[in-house]
Amino acid sequence: MKIFHIPCLEDNYAYLIIDEDTKEAAVVDPVEPQKVLDLANLHGVHLKFLLTTHHHWDHAGGNEKMKELVPGIQVCGGSLDNVKACTHLVHNGDTFTLGSHLTILALHTPCHTKGHISYYVTGKEGDHPAVFTGDTLFIAGCGKFFEGTAEQMYQSLCVTLGSLPKPTQVYCGHEYTIKNLQFALSIEPDNVKLHEKLKWAQKQRQEGLPTIPSTIEEELETNPYMRVDLPELMAKVGCESPVETIQKLRKQKDNWRG
Repeated sequence: MKIFHIPCLEDNYAYLIIDEDTKEAAVVDPVEPQKVLDLANLHGVHLKFLLTTHHHWDHAGGNEKMKELVPGIQVCGGSLDNVKACTHLVHNGDTFTLGSHLTILALHTPCHTKGHISYYVTGKEGDHPAVFTGDTLFIAGCGKFFEGTAEQMYQSLCVTLGSLPKPTQVYCGHEYTIKNLQFALSIEPDNVKLHEKLKWAQKQRQEGLPTIPSTIEEELETNPYMRVDLPELMAKVGCESPVETIQKLRKQKDNWRG
């Protein structure tokens, strides 16, 4: 399995996922279709799937053009999400195969939107599993609760995504890492892992490199929204339950200027 970042718009990422043996590929959220096609052509791959995480324009806005440019591409989107140009509605637990080695599992991760889907991809032995989380899970952060509740975000982050194998690589929809880490440090100023990751992320960005992927293990160590089960974090935020904590954290982040 090979994964390529495709920077789009101001701070979005689309991703190209390739099965190296068969040269079949999937693309995640190709908001700028020509960039995707150029990269696909460069690597000599056939685009089989378009995986949409959610209906927002900066993720699904390239779907119609992509469908026009790649006849026969299967456009996947959440069954509750009204995704443009969708040909295949996906539900939680649906799986499909890419090439001869890759399996894609759809995970319903609602809150940012009602039908938000994260895609968990596994390959052959030696491949790290990967999850494409759109705007549900960011590196050290999470998406705004536009269409859902704190309970849903808790389930999506801490139960669904948090239970994936720790080495799973996390590919999210935006380059928000530095600000998210700075906010996280305002909550947990003594978290050594956070200080280390912020220093690393700043260096990456200075060199024009992405801060993505992270791993589920790193997120459990540094992402405050995935640490809300910890009594010490609840105490810092002044809450008595994980769901109440995730709600308060998101509200604080919405008003935080850094």
